Amino acid sequence: MKEHFGATLMRRTGLSPDPWQLDVLNSQHPRLLLNCARQSGKSTVVAALAMGEAAIREGSQTLLLSRSYRQAAELFRMVNHFHRCTGEYKRKRRNAHELLLESGSRVVCLPCKEDTIRGFTADLVLLDEAARVPFDLYRTVEPMLAATLGRMICLSTPYGKQGFFWEKWAHGGDDYQRIEIPATMCPRIKPGFLEGQRRILGESWFRQEYFCAFEALEGLVFPNFARCVVKGPAPTRGLRVGGIDFGFRNPFAAIWGILDKNNVLWLDNEHYERERPLSQHLGKLPKEVRWHVDPSGANEKGEMRVRGYRVIPGNNDIRSGLSMVTARLEANMIRVVEGTCPNLLAEATLYRYGDAVHGRPETPVDEHNHALSALRYLVSILDQRGLKVIDRPDYLNPEEPPEPVDCAAWNNVDNDAVFGPNLLDSGPDGGFIPGRR
Repeated sequence: MKEHFGATLMRRTGLSPDPWQLDVLNSQHPRLLLNCARQSGKSTVVAALAMGEAAIREGSQTLLLSRSYRQAAELFRMVNHFHRCTGEYKRKRRNAHELLLESGSRVVCLPCKEDTIRGFTADLVLLDEAARVPFDLYRTVEPMLAATLGRMICLSTPYGKQGFFWEKWAHGGDDYQRIEIPATMCPRIKPGFLEGQRRILGESWFRQEYFCAFEALEGLVFPNFARCVVKGPAPTRGLRVGGIDFGFRNPFAAIWGILDKNNVLWLDNEHYERERPLSQHLGKLPKEVRWHVDPSGANEKGEMRVRGYRVIPGNNDIRSGLSMVTARLEANMIRVVEGTCPNLLAEATLYRYGDAVHGRPETPVDEHNHALSALRYLVSILDQRGLKVIDRPDYLNPEEPPEPVDCAAWNNVDNDAVFGPNLLDSGPDGGFIPGRR
């Protein structure tokens, strides 16, 4: 087999390609996943591939994307480095985000924004730090290859069991070629350095960063959250409740479902989207749900009420809210119907405690917590007078999920028995409180 021009470019810069890098350069598979240790050379080899493809395929278009524009620009910088090693091979134009050759071939660096990259057609897409790239960007990129039958190469170090990169690596089947490169396959990473990193990072992070393992992060706030996932359906009758965490650049996250007559919270709906006005979000949310929302969103609460939504400000005390959610999880009184709330479950694998500073108690890191915050606002009102556990053995055995409950008699439930006595009909600013109908 003739060697790919990218290998020639690497040698011209004084680099000797590793055997696995030659495999990447010579692969013709339309979907390639590179699960590689840090500093193993994955960005270098795909940059050489990008420049090689632009040089040998007239009129081709290669797109470089990552979780941030800065990271995509770093990959573009490597492409330019290889281009200079060709003696400025037939360059027509070059600026901060585009290299155009006289043959019409282009290499373009793009920001990681789903709504600003639509309209591009590509022969080759390189998706760097793919484990941290959101699903909506991946779904936007795939159609860019439809007309050209082009290729996508996703390169990354793992980042937990979440996101499209893990999903395709674990369950993508024959649609994807997988290449895994642990640090021990990179001759430039020495054993002594790895032992030091193991001590510094801890075993879980070390395996993820250097041995390609999709690890659940250490110090998770809800380490056993996945146990609440059950096969559907949820009850068809009950008190319809939901939670919302408002956001624009951060995701707008809403979850909702049924609180059944046994005070078990069934979640089977989710809306999770960035950079959209509130009006668009509300078009996807049902009005019959009693929404427990971020109390700091005064304007959003007002607009929801004007549009006919029933809104209850949640409790913004993070520590007490986490305690309430934990209490429900431990009592097995949260049920997430399988396949309905992927972002909620993904966040639970990432939301973790930070390190204690100057003897202060640990607090969670303020990221990967938007759908979980919506859950916290919901539970903070449902259980504000304490969690009432109705002794139903089938709800307390996580190995035997209960059959769905028909809550047709919900209107006749003794609400005080479920929610506690003297629960008010309305909350702050006229919001409704569960427990009365």
